[in-house]
Amino acid sequence: MTLDVEVPDPPSLRGPQSRGEYDAIDTTDQEPTDDYRREELRGVLGEGAWRDAFEEWAEHTLLTDAEFGTVRELGLLDRFDLYWVPSDDEVGYRAPTLSADEREAFDDPDGIEAELDSLGRVLSEVLENDYLLRDEDEFGFFADDYTGEEEFEG
Repeated sequence: MTLDVEVPDPPSLRGPQSRGEYDAIDTTDQEPTDDYRREELRGVLGEGAWRDAFEEWAEHTLLTDAEFGTVRELGLLDRFDLYWVPSDDEVGYRAPTLSADEREAFDDPDGIEAELDSLGRVLSEVLENDYLLRDEDEFGFFADDYTGEEEFEG
């Protein structure tokens, strides 16, 4: 099914949540940094990554135009969060989850959450594969700030 809607504005990536609030992030005893690179990601989204990812997702989503209209009315798209995960050198995402009141707006709220998660995955993949290209001579997307382990010289 293809979603036939105008591409909405990209999310604002307001954050900030501490890294420990993200399910996919293991926190250590160290205090995590607050450098999620949201500003750079926001810029790349505005340069076309959002449009490309949204159009790719819209070709395959199971959401109807009416369901998507409700998603927009509830402001769910702006609740997406994208952030750089330096330990994995990848773009992570957090898709919005529906509150109890928001769940009542849909016949299949679990399906809506699954489709929003799918959009997050597509966003992350488009950013990593098409917009934040790695340089063969440098580690990572933002090599100037690499905070991983130093190479062993021995």
